[in-house]
Amino acid sequence: MARQYLGELVAEAAGVFIIVVFGDSASAMYFLYDPSPYMHAYWGVAISWGLAVTIAIYVTASVTGAHVNPAVTLAFACFRDFEWKKVVPYWLAQTIGALVAAAIVYALFYPVIDHLLAAHHTVRSADTDIAQKTAAVFFTHPNTHITTMHAFMDEIILTALLVFGIFAITEQYNDMAPMANSGAFMIGLLVALIGASMGYLEAWAINPARDFGPRVFAWLAGWGYQAFPSPKDYWWGPIAGPLIGGVVGGAAYQWLIRPFLPARAGADPDDAE
Repeated sequence: MARQYLGELVAEAAGVFIIVVFGDSASAMYFLYDPSPYMHAYWGVAISWGLAVTIAIYVTASVTGAHVNPAVTLAFACFRDFEWKKVVPYWLAQTIGALVAAAIVYALFYPVIDHLLAAHHTVRSADTDIAQKTAAVFFTHPNTHITTMHAFMDEIILTALLVFGIFAITEQYNDMAPMANSGAFMIGLLVALIGASMGYLEAWAINPARDFGPRVFAWLAGWGYQAFPSPKDYWWGPIAGPLIGGVVGGAAYQWLIRPFLPARAGADPDDAE
């Protein structure tokens, strides 16, 4: 049992590692190059994050069900009978996976980061647009005209949409849910859809580990103020917003959709709870 539990934690760390190592690399391609290969094809960034989520699910689903997101773990504990005693250990594993992934992305792109900073005569921890651009490789900021509280509310809404969709895609009584193993691809597309339609607000963290782990790494790597407390004191927003939003989205599905699924009406009462 202890070995299996350790395997679950390793799987969750590995899943978030996959998401961040590909997603932050796509962000590096977007922010660090001029002209950016994605500047006029932002969908490429969105689909990169989405496909990273898909691969992470295929890697981890047989071990843990592929939470790979603290907001999903919390929603599963609230509504899908996930053990509460595992919630915090899963969160820690997910955050460690994200931090390690950020270190790998840094190892790949630090020459480009340093060149960009030197070319603009600034440093990582400076309160400048270029320093913020290099930091945005790793974690999120509110975009122009977006206040901290607005970004916080955005993260609640975006993560609620994510978890609402995940619950629908993985619902055993949903006759229209994707068949076999295609659910992972649909969840990845959902992540890409959120990014493509709403991502410019504050870079759609919708995953506390995905933001906090790389933020801690960036702080250790010299970004200082850019990471903590971050421009507009936003560091807490991508943690609290998604956790609240995940519960809201899960509750919305459980209360507004699931009770009315025809297949559930004919199920064993014990299974339909």
